[in-house]
Amino acid sequence: MPVQPPFVDRAADLREGDALTRLRTDPDARTIVVRDGRLRVHDGELWRAPAAEVDAAEWALLGRDRDGSPLLLAAVPSVADSLDAAPDETWLGLRDTGGRLDGYETELFVEAVALAAWLREAPFCPACGTRTELRQAGWARHCPGCGREHFPRTDPAVIVAVESADGERLLLGANANWRGRMYSCFAGFVEAGESLESTIHRELAEEAGVRLRSIRYVSSQPWPYPRSLMVGFRAVAANEESVRADGEEILDVRWFTRAEIGAALAGEGDVGLPGKASIARALIVDWYEEHA
Repeated sequence: MPVQPPFVDRAADLREGDALTRLRTDPDARTIVVRDGRLRVHDGELWRAPAAEVDAAEWALLGRDRDGSPLLLAAVPSVADSLDAAPDETWLGLRDTGGRLDGYETELFVEAVALAAWLREAPFCPACGTRTELRQAGWARHCPGCGREHFPRTDPAVIVAVESADGERLLLGANANWRGRMYSCFAGFVEAGESLESTIHRELAEEAGVRLRSIRYVSSQPWPYPRSLMVGFRAVAANEESVRADGEEILDVRWFTRAEIGAALAGEGDVGLPGKASIARALIVDWYEEHA
């Protein structure tokens, strides 16, 4: 899986001082609006609004847009009648975008949703309860009560594609949240004091009874629901014949041949796979195309 460089210039050099007040009056500045974790998408791009047309929002600086102009974030309440979409525009979540957005717009989407959630959901200091003050153009909060500085939180999680020793079969699980209708890679959050490797071994043992004999890193993906960094791996099972689902988080585990995965990727048969926006699908495709 190729490593992608960052697409979005986050413009850390513009965050100092009262940057948001200045940039909100900049005629060249545009605004990405986030409502309930969803953005307006039109013709393969995120809708950009003039800052003057948006009110009742929590604000931040996302960075510089493709043309170098300032790009702001406005996290608006659930009900914002002035921002109702026109018939040819739609409010979408990241899972809904599929292949509609290119790498730049997708990275911008994830950044906007993740930062918007933090702006709206964490206004108070977790140490003393005082309402905090935004700093660094929306990327930090200062507590005037106890002096602490707070920053957007990211929770690491692992996601793993497990293959057979001969590399010809892929083990996937049906998560209870999907009611068994879709099979995917195995994933879980890193616990306190745990390494990524330890998390992989623990999660696979818990969810599928799998012992692993090798692990290698593939790539990562930020996922803003709620604030995760998905770290993707490939692994080889040491006990192929004794895998089993835990019956709680994972309803079923199943070995798939390359032909079966190819059919599912083509939308054929009765097995659903993760959507195109997810690293889970990228890991599956990476394995499938290796010897296809």
